[in-house]
Amino acid sequence: CYAIGGAPYQITGSALGFFLQIYLLDVAQLDPFYASIILFAGRAWDAVTDPTVGFLVSRSRWTRCGRMMPWILISTPFAVLTYFLIWYVPPVEQWKVLWYLIFYCLFQSLQTCFHVPYSALTMFISTDQKERDSATAYRMTVEVLGTVVGTAIQGQIVGGAIAPCLPGDLDVLDNSNFTLLGSDVNISLDETKRAYLIASAVICVMYVLCAAVLFLGVREQEECGCLKTEPMSFFEGMRMVMGYGPYVKLVMGFLFTSLAFMLLEGNFALFISYTMGLRNDFQNILLVIMLSGTLSIPFWQWFLTRFGKKTAVYIGITWAVPFMILIVCIESSLIVAYVVSVAAGVSVAAAFLLPWSMLPDVVDDFKVKNPDSSGHEAIFYSFYVFFTKFASGISLSISTLSLDFAGYVTRGCSQPDAVNLTLKVLVSAAPVVLIFLGLLIFKTYPIDEERRQGNRKLLQEMHNQDSDTESTELGSVV
Repeated sequence: CYAIGGAPYQITGSALGFFLQIYLLDVAQLDPFYASIILFAGRAWDAVTDPTVGFLVSRSRWTRCGRMMPWILISTPFAVLTYFLIWYVPPVEQWKVLWYLIFYCLFQSLQTCFHVPYSALTMFISTDQKERDSATAYRMTVEVLGTVVGTAIQGQIVGGAIAPCLPGDLDVLDNSNFTLLGSDVNISLDETKRAYLIASAVICVMYVLCAAVLFLGVREQEECGCLKTEPMSFFEGMRMVMGYGPYVKLVMGFLFTSLAFMLLEGNFALFISYTMGLRNDFQNILLVIMLSGTLSIPFWQWFLTRFGKKTAVYIGITWAVPFMILIVCIESSLIVAYVVSVAAGVSVAAAFLLPWSMLPDVVDDFKVKNPDSSGHEAIFYSFYVFFTKFASGISLSISTLSLDFAGYVTRGCSQPDAVNLTLKVLVSAAPVVLIFLGLLIFKTYPIDEERRQGNRKLLQEMHNQDSDTESTELGSVV
């Protein structure tokens, strides 16, 4: 039940990550410059709300259903509504930019109110490291499966009604009535818009169902979540987490590697559609990536328990590099595209699992070094998400602006050579450089398997001492 609660974030995230850029450009028909503003502002706003919500969650009082669950319950219906409205094209042309900016930012804020307490919930369902690692593995499996579901729903429904491309002089053609070249079926732009709405409605239903399973099936441990500490201000919390060396190194290392995969994710649909000329197959290729990632999660969970988490990072993240290079060096081939997609999915699985599997280790290390400071798990998790999302906003906006400068043609059947070159850089050269920078930083990460096991023993001793103290105090009162 805990793992299923992670699906909504990934279902909506994969749909937005893979399809929002191409939707804004080719369906809503926004200028690339305005699309870049929406993508950056939404992600930047989302990043800012993460530490804010994390701080508020850490100050929340315990209720009958826990400290995290009320946030998840209240935010869900509003998040669903705003997500649906993102995929609606307003009839008034001059309101389009403002419409998408408002609802994209609102959805990101409401989803943060769901995801920050959910991710911090890992620390409140068990005090045992092995149990938390196991819960994280279940969660990552379901989350990667969620990306498959999101990609499948969005891709297959929308793929049956692809926005028509417009060859030649775009100013002469009638955009509203033009049909796909070389197709026997007349598909209007209105039908494409309707397909996006249907896909978003299906995803909204799944969001609600998964949230209900989480709320009804998971109980927070009050003895873990109600530790009393002196309230601290927002800036004190920020200074606390950003001043802790292992946390900073972990965040910075995965910041670069996450940014690499975000660049690949955000531009892959455009790359497959235009540079490789596989416009009618891109949704299936994306689905193969996610299926490969889902099937690889159990392997990486076994690998990190057998060889250690740092070794898993080095091998798992670098696995995608040769295939990123291969896909831009060969001529367009559907078979090669599928082979590369399978290989990339294996690395995507590692990128999903490892950051969230290693963050509890940092929190435990902090507890050992600061035994008098407790109850700040949500702050650690929220700042962790903050940097990732802020990097995502930068990557998306830079990508879209780069396409604008290169001369991207909205709804064009083909793109200028400069656009194709830009897409190659965005899905290959730039991600490869970022991956190697992230791995260089990660080499300085100090928490290895020996230190992790030592922290586990120390925390267990501290927990036993607290239990003995509470029993003694209770006996005295009786």
